[in-house]
Amino acid sequence: MRTGVIAKKLGMARFFDEEGVHVPVTVLSLDGCAVTAHRTAERDGYVALQLGAGLRKPKNVTKPLRGHFAKAEVEPRHKVAEFRVSPENLIEVGAELTADHFVVGQKVDVTGATIGKGFAGAMKRWNFGGMRATHGVSVSHRAHGSTGQRQDPGKTFRGKKMAGHLGQETVTTLGLTVWRIDADRGLIMVKGSVPGSEGSWVRIRDAVKFPPIGAPTPGAFRKAGQAAAPAADAAPAEEAPQAEGQE
Repeated sequence: MRTGVIAKKLGMARFFDEEGVHVPVTVLSLDGCAVTAHRTAERDGYVALQLGAGLRKPKNVTKPLRGHFAKAEVEPRHKVAEFRVSPENLIEVGAELTADHFVVGQKVDVTGATIGKGFAGAMKRWNFGGMRATHGVSVSHRAHGSTGQRQDPGKTFRGKKMAGHLGQETVTTLGLTVWRIDADRGLIMVKGSVPGSEGSWVRIRDAVKFPPIGAPTPGAFRKAGQAAAPAADAAPAEEAPQAEGQE
C-alpha cells in the first residue's frame, strides 16, 4: 500500500485523443506536498504518513503547529492529512512528493469536499418530483409532502429526506483515470470531474479496486534540497497520449 498525495484543484480543461474524441480532464496541482510526520505501530498503533501541502506563513500558524513543523524541519503547511501505508513504503520526513508518483493510465480515487449550496428544498436536495401543478394543489407545488404517519408511531423518523443543508460533504470518486502527468510543473490531470470547487484541497490515492501497475515504490519524491527523482525501483511511466489541448 503506497501513500497518496494532497493536491489543489485548479479547474477543468479538455483534450482530444488520437481519434478526435473530446476528453474532459480535471487539473490537480501538487503545492509543496511533503512528509511531515510518521505514524508507527509501536507508538501509534498503526502505520501511516502525515503529509502537508500549501506553504503558509509562520505567523498565521499556531504555536503548537509551528513546533510540529519545526521538528520535521519543513515549512508550515496549510493542509495536513494522513495516508495509511505499508511499513516498507514509509518515506523519510521532509521528502517532497512529485507528480510522477502516479503514472499515465493508472486508476486513482479522489476525495474532496463537495461545493456547499446552503439550505435547499427537497426537490433540489433529493431530486423529488414535487406535487401536481393543479387539481387541488395550491402553494405547495414544491413541497416534499407528508413526513410522518398517523397515531402509530406518530413521529418523523431520523434520516427522513427533507429540506436542509446541501453540499459541503466529503465525497470520494472512485476509479478515475490519470490522463496526463506534468512532473516539471507538478500537475496531475485526471479524466472526468472530482469533488470540490476550484482552489479546494483534494486527496489522491491509488484506486482500491484497480491495483497500480508500474507505479514507483514507495513513491516518487525528492529529498530536501535535491532535484526531483523517482524511487530507485520505479518503473518507467507510460507516454502521455498524443493529443492537442484546447482552452
